[in-house]
Amino acid sequence: MFKDHPKGLYVLFFTEMWERFSYYGMRAILTLYMINALFFDKAFTSSIYGYYTGLVYLTPLLGGYVADRYWGNRKSIVIGGVMMLVGQLTLAASGFYFSSSAGQELVSSFSLNIQQILFISGLFFLIVGNGFFKPNISTMVGSLYPAEAIKIRDAAFTIFYMGINLGALLAPFIAGGLGDTGNPADFKYGFLSAAIGMGIGLVTFMVGKDKHLKTPDGKPVGMVPVKISAEEKKATKDVPLTTIEKQRIAVIFILAFFVIFFWAAFEQAGVSLTFFAQEQTDRVVGWLGDFVIPASFFQAINPVAIIIFAPIFAVIWTKLGKRKKEPNTPLKMALGLFLLSLGFGVMVFGAEIADAGSKVSPLWLVGAYVLHTFGELCLSPIGLSMVTKLSPVKFASLLMGIWFISNAAANLLAGQLSAFYPEAGKTTSLLGYSINNLSDFFVIFVVMGFVASLILFSLNKLLSKMMHGID
Repeated sequence: MFKDHPKGLYVLFFTEMWERFSYYGMRAILTLYMINALFFDKAFTSSIYGYYTGLVYLTPLLGGYVADRYWGNRKSIVIGGVMMLVGQLTLAASGFYFSSSAGQELVSSFSLNIQQILFISGLFFLIVGNGFFKPNISTMVGSLYPAEAIKIRDAAFTIFYMGINLGALLAPFIAGGLGDTGNPADFKYGFLSAAIGMGIGLVTFMVGKDKHLKTPDGKPVGMVPVKISAEEKKATKDVPLTTIEKQRIAVIFILAFFVIFFWAAFEQAGVSLTFFAQEQTDRVVGWLGDFVIPASFFQAINPVAIIIFAPIFAVIWTKLGKRKKEPNTPLKMALGLFLLSLGFGVMVFGAEIADAGSKVSPLWLVGAYVLHTFGELCLSPIGLSMVTKLSPVKFASLLMGIWFISNAAANLLAGQLSAFYPEAGKTTSLLGYSINNLSDFFVIFVVMGFVASLILFSLNKLLSKMMHGID
């Protein structure tokens, strides 16, 4: 798989690996920092987390548009990378202003103090920078190969995806290990390590872009786009969509809607599941000299599971495909939602132990995260591919934007749902459902995933028909 690829692929591999290290390193300690160093309660922390991760998926629409019309991929990636580096350094600066005597009165509100101003400023730079970085680096991978080289291009994206997960794997251990020490004053070191990772990725790209980012015939990729003349615009005037195209677009919208429920539950990793890891999980490892596992380390389970099980899932789909028994896209997504629901079912049983007053084994979280990863492998890799296959060429970018909007909505919903995480002395209610304890809370995601899975499963034949043979 690693043979016959241009060196430019590895420039992008390491650039993305370090950028993902930066993002997931920051994410691993973000909510812990807000609670333990900014003194926000869980509900307010969850809301900020939801708004942040939601906007991260919205700004690529702007960044992609600017790159396509004005800057090109290269310039957009550099500008985005610099902004994200500034953002991580600003978060680290916020951590340097931490004071344990800052005052618990800051809970659930903002006041004009330098720590909070730097924190919000850092998130702003990360959101905008990500918008210029995220949509452009993936585009450049495909540009390195001739259009007819479909199989080797698929292998290239597989290698590129491995870089993403390698960065996501290293991040919680390094950023979490440095920042999540039990001393809130140390969070700055976690953010600083994320900044260093972003800096390495940026330097990697800038050093390698001119020499290695070229098409097979030696032309540089990702340059400033050539302006289209008035005659060319007139020649490419839109023609009406056919009935088949309209039905395929409808499938994209329907599946994008169901994806919202998957990611809204999956993204609890950064909020409610991190709260559970910190407060309800027995993290002391006696045979390592009573070493206390940082709560942030649990976010490494997902990338570890992806690296282990992604090849297995690929083999399973391939063998089923040869026997003409491979599930179609809607059915795979329904299975992904069911596995997600099953993972939160594991958390319900673990939460019942915690509700009784005992700290639970880390294996409850491990089991849940692994099942969530199985669900991700059924749903996530095929999502972007599905959009590109079903979209009419003239609307490909727009419909990809719709797909990103569904992810933005999911992340926003994830934060809002995590705000119902029960705290001592508080009882909340969601649509008339009383949430009195942890098991009540996790039941929400069991029901949400299962119902969405059941409905999507029932729609499978209809959606398959509307796809008209494309799958």
